[in-house]
Amino acid sequence: MLAVTHGFAGDWPGWLGPARDGHAAAGSVVPKSLPLDPQRVWSLKIGDGHAPPVIAGDKVFYLDTQEGKEVAHAIDKNTGREIWRAPLDDGFKNGQTKPGPRAAPLVDGDRVYVQSCLGELRCLAVADGQLKWRVNFTKEFHAEVPAEKGLAKGAQRHGFTAAPWVDGDRLIALVGDTNGAGMVCFDKFTGKVLWQSLNDRAANAAPITALIAGSEPKQVVAFTVEGLIGVNLQTGELLWRIPLTTTHGRHVTTPIIDGSIVMVASKENSLMGVELAPEPVVTKPGSPKWKASIKWQTKNHLVNFSSLVAVGGYVYGLGPNKNLFCVETKTGKPMWSQEGFTLKPAENAHLAIIVLGENLLILTETGELVLVAAEPKEFKELGRAQVCRANWCNPAYADGKLFFRDDRELICVDLLP
Repeated sequence: MLAVTHGFAGDWPGWLGPARDGHAAAGSVVPKSLPLDPQRVWSLKIGDGHAPPVIAGDKVFYLDTQEGKEVAHAIDKNTGREIWRAPLDDGFKNGQTKPGPRAAPLVDGDRVYVQSCLGELRCLAVADGQLKWRVNFTKEFHAEVPAEKGLAKGAQRHGFTAAPWVDGDRLIALVGDTNGAGMVCFDKFTGKVLWQSLNDRAANAAPITALIAGSEPKQVVAFTVEGLIGVNLQTGELLWRIPLTTTHGRHVTTPIIDGSIVMVASKENSLMGVELAPEPVVTKPGSPKWKASIKWQTKNHLVNFSSLVAVGGYVYGLGPNKNLFCVETKTGKPMWSQEGFTLKPAENAHLAIIVLGENLLILTETGELVLVAAEPKEFKELGRAQVCRANWCNPAYADGKLFFRDDRELICVDLLP
């Protein structure tokens, strides 16, 4: 069971939605087909960046680059009119893309949390953008400053792109300090450190919290530079670890949980399912309290930086052959594969997938929306429409409308009749 942020019904308050699993909120009205030409409600010219928008109540929150600075914005959901803006940090650029923020904002009640590529984390008031508290990963915790050079890996190479997560009164951030603060738990109201743990360097995958197979304690599950880990949410104690390393620590896929199976993938490691179970016997103090083992791996599904979604015992994602694939979560058994979902090779290909009821809504990197049945027996396309230009955006869905950015604009379209 995944944690859900405290927003309003039908919101999309953070990265990959209300439960950070790519699913629209339960009870949301969703389209059964796509209009041939979705109505554009509004569009807004914005600065560079890849951080996706999020929705809470009557506001849209997004980050972009303005005059070399990363800036947070709140706008009216219905009109696109700006309500407030707040400078966040200096800009960051690597060799792959234009400069700009990459971590999605996270809204929780009357607060919105925003994080820069250089490791500045701020809690702002939803109403007016006023600063409530702040912390800097490189200054307060001595995490390495991002720079695309040498042996730098993960966030230290591509910036702090892993959006933080709130569970109850706790905010979890992947700080990446190798001196005992790889992961830090803050009081979400004050920014006070409740615990700090491990020496893992931050990768680019966002953390999640979950009660695995209904068994206490609730865990923080994270895909760091050093591997896939589970940590006690209350104490920061390491519960289990699957060591996984790659050349540049390019671990980007947010972990997906189905029962006792946790799934992640990277372009150098296979898509894999890790099975978890509480250890019946703890042999010595400090030893892991859970058993973690790789149950299955599929080398044909090397996923780069497009996150996965799971529906009804099956996982869907973008493969290395420009293909959308379906794999069984319990066994890793391939069900089907459909090519033609990207133009670029796997190294630079992106596909955003969100779950709307019984269907998958897909935004391609060329700006097409594709509605596909979440059906494991066969690929079934239900509709297709062009909605924007080139993008690497995971859209937000709320009240029948889709919010997304391309390389020039923030856009809202209506998907309901």
